[in-house]
Amino acid sequence: MSSNKIFDNTEIAFSLKNDSQLERAYFLFKMISIEPLVRIGTAATNFAIKANLPIEGLIRSTVFDHFCGGVNEEDCLPVINNMFVNGVSSVLDYSVEGKESEKEFDSAMNTILSIIDFAKNIDAIPIAVFKPTGFGRLNLYEKVGSGETLSQSEQEEWNHVINRFDLVCKKAQENDVAVLIDAEESWMQDAADALVTTMMQKYNTEKPIVYNTLQMYRHDRLDFLKAEHEKAKAGHYFLGYKLVRGAYMEKENERAEDKGYKSPICVSKSATDENFDQGLHYMIDNLDTMSLFAGTHNEASSYLLMELMASKNLKNNDSRIWFGQLYGMSDHISFNLSDKGYNVAKYIPFGPVKDVMPYLIRRAEENTSVAGQTGRELALLSKEKKRRKTL
Repeated sequence: MSSNKIFDNTEIAFSLKNDSQLERAYFLFKMISIEPLVRIGTAATNFAIKANLPIEGLIRSTVFDHFCGGVNEEDCLPVINNMFVNGVSSVLDYSVEGKESEKEFDSAMNTILSIIDFAKNIDAIPIAVFKPTGFGRLNLYEKVGSGETLSQSEQEEWNHVINRFDLVCKKAQENDVAVLIDAEESWMQDAADALVTTMMQKYNTEKPIVYNTLQMYRHDRLDFLKAEHEKAKAGHYFLGYKLVRGAYMEKENERAEDKGYKSPICVSKSATDENFDQGLHYMIDNLDTMSLFAGTHNEASSYLLMELMASKNLKNNDSRIWFGQLYGMSDHISFNLSDKGYNVAKYIPFGPVKDVMPYLIRRAEENTSVAGQTGRELALLSKEKKRRKTL
């Protein structure tokens, strides 16, 4: 059975790291584990970047190189090729956030189109990804989702958003590269969901190419998945979903309290875990019409998915099932899964150092706040350091 504890094997987990890279990773997670240090470091970094102080080299050689693949696609190739030797694929993630102008949205779209072009001839990059707010303003999604009447200029703006989605999904289908569309805040998600469903109806006629993302810390997502499944069966198209737990919990709860509505977030961590696992069960039971990308750093959920696959006599490398983790984290899950022949992809963020900083800061803050995550990384790195010393 697949549930023997394969994730404990640190030799496989860190086989791509030489001794100095292992030390750097240990040092980095040690720093991240100290909450006041993360707060001070974040403030100092933000200040240094705004003041144009020459700190890019320092950032690049520490936190950037650990969590990012490079400043552009070509720059990421050594990382991509290195991981693929060990069976781990890459999802290039252009991690530039917080843009607001049409020019910037077009630029983000062109970057994704060029990634798909770049990926079509590289087996190691089977999947592309983008954020809806990379292609349009969050407030516009919110307005569309709540059914408000748009002004003429807003309607034109929304038509541009639709067009950007369509151009990317069309190119993805032409080049046979799957495209994952990330989920964001709940108050903009209805419009994004409707748009992604339209893209699935149009481009998932032969197999899943377009994937939406379900944040399972939302208590309504399982019902949403089931409703979308009925729609897909009636419309004869395939569904692709990335399942994640979710990344905006504090923001979601605060806004719900502030505006006096029921929070969309599950009441507890265990309720979220249960919801995520129910999503896995449902999708594995319906693989004839859907494909799954399980984006998780959770060992229990990863073991569960392996067990569900075994119980259905599915091959480890069944093309409809992918496991995904972030680059620089949970190597013990990624590389041990790939060693057993499962489909695994790492999200590889890239972009100019300055532009990627909001993403990196969020990573550091999440690692500090997610209970046990940093401690787990440190324990595994420590175990591997000891193993190497005794060789």
